[in-house]
Amino acid sequence: MQRLRTLIDPYLLMLIGTITLAALFPAHGAGVAWADMAVTVAVALLFFLYGTRLAPQAVWQGLAHWRLQGLVFASTFILFPIIGILVVHAIGGLVAPDIALGLLYLCVLPSTVQSSIAFTSIARGNVPAALCSASVSNLVGVVLTPLLTALVLPTSASGGFSLHSLESIAMQILLPFAAGQVARPFIGPFLARYKKIVGYVDRGSILLVVYAAFSAGMVAGVWTRLAPLDLGVVLVIDLVILAMVIVATTLASRRLGFSKEDEITIVFCGSKKSMASGIPMATILFAGHAVSLIVLPLMLFHQAQLFVCATLARRYAARDQD
Repeated sequence: MQRLRTLIDPYLLMLIGTITLAALFPAHGAGVAWADMAVTVAVALLFFLYGTRLAPQAVWQGLAHWRLQGLVFASTFILFPIIGILVVHAIGGLVAPDIALGLLYLCVLPSTVQSSIAFTSIARGNVPAALCSASVSNLVGVVLTPLLTALVLPTSASGGFSLHSLESIAMQILLPFAAGQVARPFIGPFLARYKKIVGYVDRGSILLVVYAAFSAGMVAGVWTRLAPLDLGVVLVIDLVILAMVIVATTLASRRLGFSKEDEITIVFCGSKKSMASGIPMATILFAGHAVSLIVLPLMLFHQAQLFVCATLARRYAARDQD
């Protein structure tokens, strides 16, 4: 049962349930305004909680291992976007334009925190370095992901960096995150004692954002353009991107002479993408677009990375301890 829970993320089932709810009961009329207001509050709350959980001292301590951190950073914010551009160019019109945008957007997101550390621990890797890498990735990603979105995606898709988009990013992401960092010394211990409640708020906020995005997609009729076969195609493309990154980070870490423990950290932290940060950011960066289709590659990639990395972690863990 534990192995099944590792492979099939229970939260994915909740996401599927939320999507089903949005399909059956999408928000209409005045409900749309209420949903938009709730999403704005939810996104701000999410990044406030991220700020309260990120310990600056853990980041500074881990930065001493600059070669490892540099390789993970390069994988997350340089290698991934390059692969994304090449893959989207190669597939041409194989997928809908909004899904192609979603593939590019996936590739500019920061790494995950919880699963990167968990898989590194299972594989007997360098856990402190993984904690630092994941923390730095999310800290930098708050600023760098919007910048890369504007750089990598077409101007018409990302909306450019208008004054309004900058204001939205500042008010809904940067300001709450900074407020969380300031409040951390005062409320951090309290939140640490109630991790489960905070986790429910965290995940519940994301479910609310997903409902609003897919509800808007249903009302606009965007899902009528998506055939069941398209889901399979997107999943295959996600797996190809993931495989390319895992192979590249593995070969690079070995070529550069990293220890096996450091290699594990580089592979797991450098190959992940954060759905927790990606979906809320998408509602801001792609306002006016079919957000439900844009985040679809990310949602499929999230489950794919869990399957692949769970298998890889067990293989690493089984190695000889010479």
